[in-house]
Amino acid sequence: MADKVLLEYDGPIATITNNNPEKHNAFDDEMDQLLWQILAELRGRSDVRAVIWRAEGKSFSSGRDVGAIGGGQVTMTHHELMTRGHRGIQQLFDLDAPVLVACKGWSIGASFQRALLADIRVAAEGARFMLPETVHGVIPDTGGVGRLFQICGHGVASDLVLTGRPMDAAEAYAHGVVSRVVPAAELDATVREMAEKIAAVPAATVKTARRVIKHLAEPQIRSSMAEELIAQTYLSRSDDLAEFRAARAENRPPHYTGS
Repeated sequence: MADKVLLEYDGPIATITNNNPEKHNAFDDEMDQLLWQILAELRGRSDVRAVIWRAEGKSFSSGRDVGAIGGGQVTMTHHELMTRGHRGIQQLFDLDAPVLVACKGWSIGASFQRALLADIRVAAEGARFMLPETVHGVIPDTGGVGRLFQICGHGVASDLVLTGRPMDAAEAYAHGVVSRVVPAAELDATVREMAEKIAAVPAATVKTARRVIKHLAEPQIRSSMAEELIAQTYLSRSDDLAEFRAARAENRPPHYTGS
């Protein structure tokens, strides 16, 4: 079977491709590990001037492959799994090259959050974004809420997180979540053209400009991720989450205590 996350080089531009189209690029543990390996490789490539992150199929990623959860032998605690995930995606912050994400179809949950941690997002018409975690009794825990707050402010971030509702491409553009919305047929070409323009700029200029932006944004994101780690670990053992699951299994209204 072909790898479900691919890395290709074309001159100074690297392309990461989510390659699990049959499942709308829902991520499982194998895909996570491939992504971490790819980001580690890119950290050592000073010749790469821009990175495109795109997807095969209809969606950038529908989030987590729920069918794969619990499918293997779990040897790590919840806290350890989250820590591994945070360390993996934080490699985005260490790349010399900016990362441009081509968003189409659905970008859901952790995959939407990972896209938020990149430098630039471009949406195809019809793209939709969603953070449904609270509907499942947990919270978003991949750092993207911090970035969403930076981009949209308290009200919009709270709306998306607390209700779990979808945001379409037009609204995402209006709030600055994406910088451009283009016809679906033009998405890859548009992002490629943007990457080529960035790659043509002096490398020192790009690094310096990104460093200024990173100094403004990154400390808050790292702090937010540390808070998410504590909060999600608590929730995984909370009475309310246990009641949430029991009520669903027993098909009855839940009785929450806030603990």
